[in-house]
Amino acid sequence: MAKKILIADDEPNIVTALEFLLQRNGYEVSIARNGEEALKGVEAYKPDLVLLDVMMPLHSGYEVCKRIRERPEWGHIKIVMLSAKGRDAEVNKGMALGADLYITKPFSTRELVDRIKSLLEPVSDSSQ
Repeated sequence: MAKKILIADDEPNIVTALEFLLQRNGYEVSIARNGEEALKGVEAYKPDLVLLDVMMPLHSGYEVCKRIRERPEWGHIKIVMLSAKGRDAEVNKGMALGADLYITKPFSTRELVDRIKSLLEPVSDSSQ
């Protein structure tokens, strides 16, 4: 079964590129264009991973990350924050709120897909 990814970003070019790339890599994708849609999307879509832009209308990515982490039933959801803000303070804030990864824009889409794969499909040693 395909892993589900919710892209929460208000930048249409980024959303289009990521959606195409992730679908091509076998993921099921849903889109949210602001923080409110992101929270509703997590509730309805039940993604395995959320790509979360930090600067979005209605709720920031930080707020959405915090709200996801407050719900125990969403504890398994991986969160990758995407931001043009790459200073240590912003990165530390994202990680402290529960993000699994914090990637600064601009980013390599190939590298992002590789990082997503490593979060969603960890290599297991138990296959021996």
